[in-house]
Amino acid sequence: MSNLDLGREAISKEDIQAKFEDLKHSLDGTAEAARTPALAGGMLFFAVLVALAFLLGRRRGRAGRTVVEVRRV
Repeated sequence: MSNLDLGREAISKEDIQAKFEDLKHSLDGTAEAARTPALAGGMLFFAVLVALAFLLGRRRGRAGRTVVEVRRV
């Protein structure tokens, strides 16, 4: 007894392509919706990283600074 004997129709190439297109369109919308928050999060992470590097570099620059005092006698 085959699947065709049970009253099921054969799946055609067009059926598979139509279903694939439906899935593709739904995934495109999902990917687009997820892209915006991910981009904002990445930009925020980069800004914090730059600010942290600036502050640590500034602190290190102050600690390593030499003060030279010139006095005339």
